[in-house]
Amino acid sequence: MRGLFHHDINACETKILPGEHNFIATLVEGRDLKKRPTEFRMDEVIQPFDDRKFNFTKVKQDELIFRFEENENGEAKYFENNPMDVSASPNIVAINVSICPSFESHSSLCMQEIVVTVSWLQLSPIGYGHVLLIPRLLDCLPQRIDRESFLLAVYMTREAGNPYFRMGYNSLGGFATINHLHFQGYFLEVSFPIEKAPTQRIATLGSGISIFELMQYPIRGLVFEGGIALQDLSDTVSSVCILLQENDKPYNVLISESGKRIFLLLQCYAKKQALGEVSQELLETRLNPAAWELSGHLVFKRREDYAKASEQSIYKFLVEAALSKEQFEGVKQQILDFLFIGAAKDKIGE
Repeated sequence: MRGLFHHDINACETKILPGEHNFIATLVEGRDLKKRPTEFRMDEVIQPFDDRKFNFTKVKQDELIFRFEENENGEAKYFENNPMDVSASPNIVAINVSICPSFESHSSLCMQEIVVTVSWLQLSPIGYGHVLLIPRLLDCLPQRIDRESFLLAVYMTREAGNPYFRMGYNSLGGFATINHLHFQGYFLEVSFPIEKAPTQRIATLGSGISIFELMQYPIRGLVFEGGIALQDLSDTVSSVCILLQENDKPYNVLISESGKRIFLLLQCYAKKQALGEVSQELLETRLNPAAWELSGHLVFKRREDYAKASEQSIYKFLVEAALSKEQFEGVKQQILDFLFIGAAKDKIGE
């Protein structure tokens, strides 16, 4: 793996900022200059896949790590040197092979093998074991949630068998930088600030899924928990994601607590940026409000910004990305109407 990565995550400085939220700041100098440039509009949620632009079928062979597939008998197994059936359009995982010593002895679902074997590498990692999950690689799906792919990401979070492993998703318009369907995940051995934020229950579905609203946090969003089975939770959240996509509403997702708690975050930063409504001061920091940043782990590209980072400055940045209260209330009501009307239709059809 030597020479593949743009930086050594072990050498990157990280600090927890004092304050109400304990935001986490990491310095990866020049990370944005080393990443591939975005090749599509940043303010549109649905855009077609374009094979002329960078996508994950063009990644080098030595960045390949392993496949993540469902086992027919439901048992977790790891197969070394298992041939790939290209016709099956496999689910590919990419990972940062920088190993955190506290995770080396972990054994649940071969996460140890995941960390020390190799599949498709996140070449610009921001945390230990930073992976990319690319569902049905050869189908060349655009960055757009579907139920099957979202369930795969939820299952991967569960099968990691470690509560410090989370997965995230960024829609187009929500700072996804490659229009080829993918999720990201990594280990962070502290709570994300958003995971500690208070919530207020606003609804409970017939399936037992509870919906909460984030409170006293700079980004507005919903939290989904419960359900009879993990697939119930996954299907509910993915159906809401599809609703948002179809209505051109950017969003980000954090899959937490081994898949049992899912945060759906709404934002408008890219649209403000396109309209010239973001201050030059914020633009100069080159911070992008993607899933990790909205959840409270911010990656700074310049030492001067990292040195000046504070609770107040990060709060200001996140508020700039958030929907207004009026905008959020409208989207929230649209989501609840959609879920309850859908539940009523299902009940009538029984």
